Amino acid sequence: MTRSSRSLATQLTEMAIAVPQVMAHRLTRLARAGPTPSARDRREFDLMSAEKTAAFSESWAAMWMQAWVAQQQLAFGWLRSSGWPFVFMPRLPSAATSRAQLTRAGLGVLGKGLAPVHRRAVANAKRLGGVSGAKRR
Repeated sequence: MTRSSRSLATQLTEMAIAVPQVMAHRLTRLARAGPTPSARDRREFDLMSAEKTAAFSESWAAMWMQAWVAQQQLAFGWLRSSGWPFVFMPRLPSAATSRAQLTRAGLGVLGKGLAPVHRRAVANAKRLGGVSGAKRR
């Protein structure tokens, strides 16, 4: 397992723990608030909505940028392997090399896209008291 795939697995595991805790807290809060939420509840619900929009935007922008970088790296790698500027005598990368490059590129895009969502989910779990040892505000 590579370092990037371990990091991705760690992020996914942390989210698998944090997300249900945050959802349980917020759904309970929503149910208790009823039809007339307090000002504190409204602030939390507004924050929830705003941070989801921001995380989605940041995630897509980060994934797009990482995909662009990966595309450039793959293209330059192919040019190097073909003996550029001697493109008339290409030495294409092996299937294993290409597979490894594409796997790294995919993990990189996924990791960049997951980072904003992970950051918010874990921070919310800590802030809302869902993570053991965290204080409620």
